[in-house]
Amino acid sequence: MYTPLILITNDDGYQAAGIQALARAVASLGEVYVVAPDGARSGAAAAITCTTPVSYSPIDKTLPFRKEMAGGFSCTGTPVDCVKLALEQIVPRKPDLLLSGINHGDNASVSVHYSGTMGAVYEGCMKEIPSIGLSLYLQRGQRYEDHPVSDDTLDAIAALCRRVLQQGLPQDVCLNINLPVAHKFRGWQVCRQARGRWSAEWISAGNPRGMESFWLTGQFTDLEPEASDTDFAALRAGYCSIVPVTVDTTAYQAMEAVDALTR
Repeated sequence: MYTPLILITNDDGYQAAGIQALARAVASLGEVYVVAPDGARSGAAAAITCTTPVSYSPIDKTLPFRKEMAGGFSCTGTPVDCVKLALEQIVPRKPDLLLSGINHGDNASVSVHYSGTMGAVYEGCMKEIPSIGLSLYLQRGQRYEDHPVSDDTLDAIAALCRRVLQQGLPQDVCLNINLPVAHKFRGWQVCRQARGRWSAEWISAGNPRGMESFWLTGQFTDLEPEASDTDFAALRAGYCSIVPVTVDTTAYQAMEAVDALTR
């Protein structure tokens, strides 16, 4: 009987609570490998390491979640590096499913473009592996450990992954899933990405060594708060949002207008 191979990564590091919860949730679905950064890589998007070598090493087998995995490794590179290295150097065959997360913070709306979580998902999709990113909609200052994903939500994630293993995903399409902080799973809502914008993105970190420095922060604004069909609308209503996204970024609806500019 064929056993699916599932590759799991993230951008919070292999010791993060979210990736450990996800690995345990899908452990019964197949042969699970975790290949994740050795520390936080939030905001890495689809970055790859080009100027220094990337290495990997086995995760300590005494970690509770590691005992359920076929293999566990930490990587010195980015989330995309983790996927590339796993496919060529670590896993014994092409994965049947790639999962990234559960991220400590949402990746809804335009945040998908900055996300290391989703960078790994796009990489898997480009390698023709059904790929899913999962993120928890934490408010500023909240920690995953204090607001963990509920057991029935983890069960729903495992059930969805089982169906994806059976049926696959459309070509060049991957899934961006965001989960609300909730004590109980309310359901899935397939929706579109909200229009949004980040602003006020820097605060002063002082003037060490005579050089003005800044911390990245930011305030997100939902530009269509009355819409009912967006990922943020779903999250506000307590649903888990699913946005199908594609690696093909062509704006097909704009091609005629752009063509007119050339005449």
